[in-house]
Amino acid sequence: MADDKLTVAELISFPALQLRVLAGEAGLSRSVSWAHVSELGDPTPWLLGAEVIMTAGLAVPRTAAQQRAYIERLDDAGVAALAVSADLHCPPLHKAFFRAAEERGLPVLEVPLTVPFIAISQEVAASLQQDARQRLGAQLQVFGALRWLTSEDLDVATLFHRLERLSGYQVFLCTPSGGPLLPGVPVPDPAVVPTSFEIPPSIPGGFALPVPAPGGSAGFLVAFEREGAQPAGLAVVQHIATVAALQVAMLRHEREALRREGAETLAEMLQDMLDQAIARRRLHRLGLPLERDLLLLVVRRAGDDAVLRALGDHPHLMLRRREDLYVLAPDLAEVRSALAAIPGVVAGASRPLVPGGPLKVPQREAVWAANEAAESGEPLVLYGEDTADRWLPEDPAVLAGLVDHVLGDVVRYDADHETRLVASVRAWMEHDRHLENAARTLHVHPNTLAYRLRRFGALTGKDLSSTGDFAEIWLAIRAATHVGLID
Repeated sequence: MADDKLTVAELISFPALQLRVLAGEAGLSRSVSWAHVSELGDPTPWLLGAEVIMTAGLAVPRTAAQQRAYIERLDDAGVAALAVSADLHCPPLHKAFFRAAEERGLPVLEVPLTVPFIAISQEVAASLQQDARQRLGAQLQVFGALRWLTSEDLDVATLFHRLERLSGYQVFLCTPSGGPLLPGVPVPDPAVVPTSFEIPPSIPGGFALPVPAPGGSAGFLVAFEREGAQPAGLAVVQHIATVAALQVAMLRHEREALRREGAETLAEMLQDMLDQAIARRRLHRLGLPLERDLLLLVVRRAGDDAVLRALGDHPHLMLRRREDLYVLAPDLAEVRSALAAIPGVVAGASRPLVPGGPLKVPQREAVWAANEAAESGEPLVLYGEDTADRWLPEDPAVLAGLVDHVLGDVVRYDADHETRLVASVRAWMEHDRHLENAARTLHVHPNTLAYRLRRFGALTGKDLSSTGDFAEIWLAIRAATHVGLID
């Protein structure tokens, strides 16, 4: 607190008031912001802190336990002192009342009958005139922060450092869950973050206010009085919350604009419409690192908001195409683990790629890996983890030729007759040639599956009991999956 603020000790030193300390002498250094009469048993919802509460005794409960609770409520709300006209309507004050005041260091003052409460209010108001002028000046300067935003192009951290110096408060911002709300502004201790947007603003040592935003509050502003400063009061803190709201709105607008630009860039890269130099310039402007590899991911069964939360502050591009969400992001383990942690997600990732490079092959890899994730039940599959893929060429034309050479007749037969010969053979192979297990997966009788295997062999001219033919068929099935000829 600044040394020129009115304290309880200075208030009782005014001879005309004739105030006497009954208890809580340890708190005489508390600062006083106002003096107000209240006969409510719990006036705390209407208090801002540092008030002298004056009562004729009607507010004081009768039992010892209730009197202790009354003192504790006032102290928790930051009341500077309790002034009681003990000879009017005050019930007998119990030892528990005085003991609580001593323990809390909350001064309890006796007001003589000859001194009207208005005299105390007038003395407090007169003493606080200079402080009121300082608060008004701070309000005007904080309101001027709106001009700084446009004329000086301040970054967020610098802006809020200025607001702290002007207001006399240390400022914290957080989302409703306690996370960072604006870059460069620290988050408060979770213990002081309100649990509701509807509670009174006063907290011990300062204020906690919601930061307004369209559709609901964006988070909280917590302001604590700084040691040696002149805190400018609630109105100034409200102005700072307004500045924070404007910054949140600007940040959201900038992020939305970047998201739209990122989606357009990713769409053009997937269509091979950008050469590498232009693509790299775009990626750099959108915040993606050019010095490390990237991943192209296909994410399914997850909403855009869930993916955005998972990616956090990692730079990325996103593009929605029906049920597939394409994401281009740095090749980082934390990115992969965060996406894999989304409940119910199915995702596939390409092999690492050079920033700005063509995306045709990575797109096929990511789609294939997402299909594998859907089949295997794994939340995220990385292309190339299966050692069989190492033997497949990357050229899609070569892959399609391999499929047609080995599986062409049976793929066409399946299409013409609406059969599932290729899928049946793949299931049989994936179950290590266990007929009963594969049949159970396909929901058919083992004899039906055995017939399909024979029919497959007749159409392809391959012997499934031959090691060479088995390997060739397996690679052809994997290639067909890559190029999208089979699911």
